[in-house]
Amino acid sequence: MPASTTAKTSRRPPGPGRWRLQDAKAQFSELVRRAREKGPQRVTVHGKDAVVVVDAEEWDRLNKPVSGRDLVDALASSPLRDVPIERVSVKSPVRDVKL
Repeated sequence: MPASTTAKTSRRPPGPGRWRLQDAKAQFSELVRRAREKGPQRVTVHGKDAVVVVDAEEWDRLNKPVSGRDLVDALASSPLRDVPIERVSVKSPVRDVKL
């Protein structure tokens, strides 16, 4: 059996939220609409995931810089929030340096 026939028959059709590149290009408006309404949409090239199209707000949320406030909020909402945390500080000896 020729290699091109084998490759075509071994590809599985994309499932929900998956697009072949040629379909994504031909139906780009629909791809964008679904990404905004239904969540991330995967685009495949030669049957393998290549890119994911996501809503801009979701992208911004995922790429928001993590701050110390985020850690405090995460610990405050944790089921272990009442567990005491002992803060240990180590004092290192300081040496005199002449400048």
